Amino acid sequence: MGYHHVAVGEIEPTPDRPSVQRSVSDAAGLENVAVNRYEVEPGEAVPLAYHYHDEQEEVFYVLSGVLTVETPDETYEVGAGEAFVVEPDSPQRAHVPESADERAVALVVGAPAVDDVHAYEVEES
Repeated sequence: MGYHHVAVGEIEPTPDRPSVQRSVSDAAGLENVAVNRYEVEPGEAVPLAYHYHDEQEEVFYVLSGVLTVETPDETYEVGAGEAFVVEPDSPQRAHVPESADERAVALVVGAPAVDDVHAYEVEES
């Protein structure tokens, strides 16, 4: 059996990210699921780029504030206590607009924990 008690606030942020990312999965040594806590200030994004995954499913659970998620078809406003689910091959970009009044804090879970990310090029109309 194995157990991990993780003080998320004490996890060092991942360097070179557009917002504060604290990897719970790295701190606990998890291999099958990616679990990250994001603290996103106005004008910041969660991912490094508008992207999609081949296999990974993602769930963005907003703990506080409002997270904006852009997709090719629609832009969603995800508030505290709400979740946004992204299936494989579904492009998205999660961020907090510069005009927002407060930061958003979200727990993001992705499985399987694979590096299958691809940049998505937005088509100009």
